[in-house]
Amino acid sequence: MRIIAAIIQSAIGNWQLAIMGIILFIYSTSCNSTYTSKKRGYFKVNFPEKKYVKFEQPGFPYTFEYPVYANVVKDSTYFESSPDNPYWINIDFPFFRGKIFISYKTIGGKSVYKIKTPSGYKDSVGINSFENMVNDSYKITYKNDIKAYSIEDSVMHTPNNITGIFFSLTGSVATSKQFFLTDTTRHFLRGALYFNATPNEDSLRPVNDFLQQDMKHIINTLQWK
Repeated sequence: MRIIAAIIQSAIGNWQLAIMGIILFIYSTSCNSTYTSKKRGYFKVNFPEKKYVKFEQPGFPYTFEYPVYANVVKDSTYFESSPDNPYWINIDFPFFRGKIFISYKTIGGKSVYKIKTPSGYKDSVGINSFENMVNDSYKITYKNDIKAYSIEDSVMHTPNNITGIFFSLTGSVATSKQFFLTDTTRHFLRGALYFNATPNEDSLRPVNDFLQQDMKHIINTLQWK
């Protein structure tokens, strides 16, 4: 019996040594292996089918087609300020948490502008000249140049003989798509796409590309009244 017990004890000891050897081998090889980082992934977005309906409200000086998965609402506040006229609207995309802010001004009309004084800013009524509104559009766009890698502007000429500029910004900016449309004599309309989310160029790129197509459709179907 003592001999059998000795054989069993010896077998157990050899088994334990074998296990320890395997563990040490795995540990030594894993320490010397090269670590490869994985690329960050983002959730897949299921995009809806593109269909459009016409925005045509009585009294509005413009009309266009917008996606059925968006809502058009009048803008009661525009970036914490009151809108200049009742023709400012928001094209809201609830599913994407995005919004296109649409502002409209009549060339030659009057608007309230902020002017700087020694005691602070105050409201002042000014004339909407074509040159000033174009310059303001560029100034608003280039406020993002601190975080933008690049800003590209391209001239547009729509099927309805309306001209304008489309701005594309790259980088983690608050807005990467902006535009303005005008007939240079009476109408001036500006649009900017914003998201209710922390700016991240990589995660927002698919949605930006998808909604850019909708912005181009809005632009190409816009008509003045």
